[in-house]
Amino acid sequence: MIVEIVATGTELLLGQIINTNAPFLSEKLNELGFDVLYHSTVGDNRVRMTQVFNNALERSDIIITSGGLGPTQGDITKEVTANLLNRPLFLHEESVAHMTDLLAKRNRSMTESNLRQAMIPKGALVLKNENGTAPGVIVEHNNKIIIHLPGPPHELKSMFEQAVVPYLKSHFNSQGAIVSRVLHTYGIGESSLEEKIKGFILSQSNPTIALLARQGEIIVRLTAKGASKNEAQKLIDKLEKQLRQNIADYIWGLDNDTLEANIGEILTKKQLTVALAESCTGGLVTSRITDISGSSDYLIGSIVCYTNRIKTDFVDVTPQIITELGAVSQETACLMAAGIRKKFAASIGLGITGIAGPTGATPTKPVGTVFIAIDGPAGIQCQHHTFNGQRTDIKYRISQAALHMLRQYTLSL
Repeated sequence: MIVEIVATGTELLLGQIINTNAPFLSEKLNELGFDVLYHSTVGDNRVRMTQVFNNALERSDIIITSGGLGPTQGDITKEVTANLLNRPLFLHEESVAHMTDLLAKRNRSMTESNLRQAMIPKGALVLKNENGTAPGVIVEHNNKIIIHLPGPPHELKSMFEQAVVPYLKSHFNSQGAIVSRVLHTYGIGESSLEEKIKGFILSQSNPTIALLARQGEIIVRLTAKGASKNEAQKLIDKLEKQLRQNIADYIWGLDNDTLEANIGEILTKKQLTVALAESCTGGLVTSRITDISGSSDYLIGSIVCYTNRIKTDFVDVTPQIITELGAVSQETACLMAAGIRKKFAASIGLGITGIAGPTGATPTKPVGTVFIAIDGPAGIQCQHHTFNGQRTDIKYRISQAALHMLRQYTLSL
C-alpha cells in the first residue's frame, strides 16, 4: 500500500513551524510495513489544497494529513475533502459533547467557532481526540483512504497510536515490515565512501543503501522490507556484515548512537577523566559531553580560554609562544591540553584553538583553521583541520572532530 503524508498549514511554508509530524508518521508507518513514497506540504488555500489532495488520490492508496482541523476560518482540511468527494458536512454531536466537557475543564465556554471542529464529512469514521478538541476523521472513498489528523504533535501522536494503528491493522493484511539501520561514519568523504561500497550500491535491491551527508559525518542508511521485522533485520545484518569488510575503519556507531554517549561509555569503562580548554568552540564540546546524564563521573571541568590572557593565566600557555607562533597554533593547542590536564588533575586534557570566522583570518591561517590537541597517558597528539561554512557550522564541525579525536585516543589506552 502506497502512503502519502500531506502537511497542511501556511505557517509550515513560511518556516515559522518545523514539521515534526511527518518524520513520526513515516517512521511508524514503515514499522507497519506501509510504503511512504510521498510527502507534500500545502498552505491554507482551498484551490491549492484541492490540487494536492487530487494528486495524492491519483498516486497513493492512503493519504494522511496533519493540521487544519482547528476552529478558525483557516482550518479548512475537512471542508476541502468534503467538497472534493461531494460529501456534505454534518454536526457530530458526540464530538460536541466531548469539546464542551473538555473546554469546561479548562474554564472555557463553547463558541460558534469551536463547533466548526465537530463538522464531519458524511460517512466518515470519527477519531476521538483524547488530548484536544479537534476530532480526527477517516474517509473511505473508491478504495482510497483519507485520514485527517490534528496538527499539534502530542494530539497527532496519541490519535495515531490509539486509533489509526488499530484501524490499519484491522483493514489490511500484514504489510510486512520495513526496517532501517544507520551506520555512522567519520574520517572519509562522501565520494570516497561511495567508491568503497559502489558495487553494493549498483546492485542494490532489497535492502537498499543510501549515503547521507550530515554535519561532520556521513551516514549509510540500510533499509530492508521483509514479511516480518525479524526477516528484514536478517537481510540488513547480512548486508552490514558485507559492507563492514570495506568500511569498518570508518564506522563508529549505529542508529541513534551519539558520540557523546559513546565517549562516556569508553571513559567510564576505562576509569578515565577528561578536562577541556576551549577557545573558538566557546564550551561547545563541554556542553555536548554534559548532554549525557552521569557525565560528572568522567568530566572534571573545563575553561573557555577565549582571550590570550586567559590562555596564559589559567592554562599556562607561555606569552612567548602566542607572540611568536600565535594563539591559533599547534604549540598553543598542545600547551592548552597539557595545562588543563595538570590544573584539573585529569587523566586526559583536551585543548582547542582556532578561527571560527568570519573575521580573524590571516594569509596563512584562513577562517576554519583549528588545532585540537590531547594530552594523556599515551602522550600528546595534535590535529590540524581547516573547515568550511558559516561560524556556527564551523564550531560544530570542530566539536565533532574534537570528540572523534577524544574517542580514538581513549580507545587506544
